[in-house]
Amino acid sequence: MLELKKRLARILAEKSYREGDFTLASGKKSDYYFDCRQTALHPEGCWLIAQLFFDLLKDKDINGVGGMTLGADPLVSGVAVISHENGKPLPALIVRKEAKGHGTGNYVEGLANFTQGQTVFMLEDVVTTGGSVVTAIERIEAAGLKVAGVCCVLDRQEGGREALKAKGYELVSIFTRAELVELANA
Repeated sequence: MLELKKRLARILAEKSYREGDFTLASGKKSDYYFDCRQTALHPEGCWLIAQLFFDLLKDKDINGVGGMTLGADPLVSGVAVISHENGKPLPALIVRKEAKGHGTGNYVEGLANFTQGQTVFMLEDVVTTGGSVVTAIERIEAAGLKVAGVCCVLDRQEGGREALKAKGYELVSIFTRAELVELANA
C-alpha cells in the first residue's frame, strides 16, 4: 500500500495542491488549498483513492459508505466499485446540501440499498474542522442509519479529528498534511 500512497501523493501534489489566499469551507483563512476533486476525477487518482479507502475500511463492521455531494461523489462511487471487485460490497450514499425540491424531497440518495439501523462510514476529501462532515452525518442518522466514523483523503490537522472524536466518531485518513508533503517529495 505504501507504493499506492506514494503515487497518490504525487498526483495530489500535482493536481490538487494550490498556494495563495483561500477561505476554507469552515470559514478559516489558509495560505494553501487542497482541491481533491481534481485528483478524485482523474482516472488513476480516483482508482488510488478508492483502493486506499477500501484498504482502510475492509475490516470494519460496516454496511456501506456515504458522503456530502459534490466532493464525496467520486469517492463513494469509487469505493462501491472497488468493494464489489473485492467481494465485500459496500453500497454508497450521497448527501445533498439541500433537500431535493421535487419527488421524494430526500436529503440522502441511495437509501434503497440499505435497511434501517445499518452502519456506514463517511468519506471526505479534506477534513479541517469537521463541520461539513458533521452536517452529512446528521442527515444520514436522521434517515435511520448509524455512522461509525469518517475516512478522509487528507486530515489538515486543524482540529477536525478532535471535533469528530468529541462527537463520538473516529477519523481515519490516508494522509495527514505532514505525511502527504513527505511522500509527495519522496
